This record gives sequence, C-alpha cells and structure tokens, in this order.
Amino acid sequence: MATIEQLRAKLEHDRAQVLERLELLRADTQSAEESREGSPFGKREEEATEAFELEKRLAMERRLRESLADLTHALTKFDAGTYGKCELCGNDIEPDRLEARPQASLCMRCKAQQLKSVAGAS
Repeated sequence: MATIEQLRAKLEHDRAQVLERLELLRADTQSAEESREGSPFGKREEEATEAFELEKRLAMERRLRESLADLTHALTKFDAGTYGKCELCGNDIEPDRLEARPQASLCMRCKAQQLKSVAGAS
C-alpha cells in the first residue's frame, strides 16, 4: 500500500511528465506548421492526411490538458488538506483506488453513480 508521501510524489512525477508531453506536442506542431509554409498542397489526399493529423494532435492535447488539470487539482487538495476525500459525499476515497489513480476525486460509489448518470443521459 502506497503512503501519502508516495502518492504525492507520483502526482508530481505524473504532472511533470504531462507538462513535458505537452511541450513536445507543441514543438511538433510548430515544426509541422513551419514545414507546410510555402508548400502548395494540390492533392486532396495530402489535405485529408494533414487534417487527420491535426485532429489527432488536438485530441491528444485536450486529453493531456484534462490530465494536467486533474493532477494539479489533486496536488491542490494536498495543500488544502482535503486529499483523499470524495468531492461528492465527503467520505474517504478507497486506498486501492488512490493507489491505482492518485488523482481520483470521487470514491468508487460516487464514481459508479456518476457513470450511471452519464450512461443514462446518453
């Protein structure tokens, strides 16, 4: 079982990795934009491939930003002394859940209810 210090260290490590991946993605996007400058695209296949790659990069960036927000929120909860408490019911989040997903903000019961609500709304 991970200690609270180990969980915080994991959150900080994961946050640093996400920031690094975002920076690499930005650099990749800039180099892709620079290589396109001045080169006319006459073929639809090339334009479609370019659009697909842009969509992939945007989706990856969105996921990374969401992950960064979750990790930062969990670290903020550490500083506030509320880490490990469910944001809906206020009960302790299960230690196994925190070990598997240190940025978890809901206990298993509340997360299951949330997922049921989302599935029911679809």
